[in-house]
Amino acid sequence: VFGGDQQRPNIHIDDVCELYVQLLSMPVEKIAGQTFNAGFENQTVNELATIAKKVVEEEFPEKAPIKIEKTTTNDPRSYRITSRKITEKLGWSPKRNIEDAVRDLCRAFKAGKFPGDTLKDESFINVKSVKKMGLK
Repeated sequence: VFGGDQQRPNIHIDDVCELYVQLLSMPVEKIAGQTFNAGFENQTVNELATIAKKVVEEEFPEKAPIKIEKTTTNDPRSYRITSRKITEKLGWSPKRNIEDAVRDLCRAFKAGKFPGDTLKDESFINVKSVKKMGLK
């Protein structure tokens, strides 16, 4: 964990997908020209690491205890959003939390849905993938 006090908004990919489907069926006049934030919660990097540790230890007890290593960072930026507008105007709110997302990832790993070494394979490293495609 680099730093740890930085805030990060989060949302489960299944909530995003369901939202997109819902938006496609909404009347254009209800959403056209508007900007909506969609998120679950703003949590610190420390909180996210603690949730991930708890769930991974439950799903993979042989890996426990998992140690969270914290280091300093020169990047203290936080990102926060509010999803109040999308809830008030469209009646939408997410159904899943970070624990659900981590549990889903653990189960996908168990099911062998991630081939190779996800820590080294460039297709799982955004910065390397973007550079490889020539997008800077």
